[in-house]
Amino acid sequence: MILDRNQIRSFWEQLQETIEQLLSSRSDDRFEAEPLLKQYREQLQKIDRNLTFHFQSDADNDGSVEMVFGCDGFPESIHAVLSLIGAAPELSGIEFKAFNNRYDPVPLSVNIGDEYCEIGDFWCRLVVVNKHLHLEVYLEDAPTVLDMDPRVEAVMIYLDALIGEYELMTKVWALDWFELPPSPEDHGLTRLLDLREGFDEIKTQVNPIGLTLH
Repeated sequence: MILDRNQIRSFWEQLQETIEQLLSSRSDDRFEAEPLLKQYREQLQKIDRNLTFHFQSDADNDGSVEMVFGCDGFPESIHAVLSLIGAAPELSGIEFKAFNNRYDPVPLSVNIGDEYCEIGDFWCRLVVVNKHLHLEVYLEDAPTVLDMDPRVEAVMIYLDALIGEYELMTKVWALDWFELPPSPEDHGLTRLLDLREGFDEIKTQVNPIGLTLH
């Protein structure tokens, strides 16, 4: 995909013109200026339909805010994220970053709508086939329709925290979902919480590809 540099420039110009209004609407870790956020989303969609963003506090700088851009797991849009960040201005009170980095400590639970998901509910296995890394996730009552199950979103949040969004997209060839067997250890499975160590040991052995959900 050929990016329109004028659209990227237009996005950052709009953000610079409205950043004070956005920051002044902050309530804890949320921003109440929804019309502005809607404008940002619309501008990003013009650049690349997979571009996303969210805000988080900078753990190393009290009071500072990070605006994190991603591409919703679509590796074909990695270039759009990097190009966008490459053109980002330096502004006071906010920092712009590409992709969700690993997170320490890893959250042990997340709430997705009305669903409370604990990381201990999920198991996994890493399999290398022809230098392609397959990640298998095991859970009770494994979903047949992925986008209808909030646990799928919870796992994606955990994966970002455990191995980072960028490496998830560029190292994991496929992500498959399976029913959790009665004795996970007997089937060679490991807890999802322990994925990072195993992933770091094996990631240099695989070809950098993209992510396909099955």
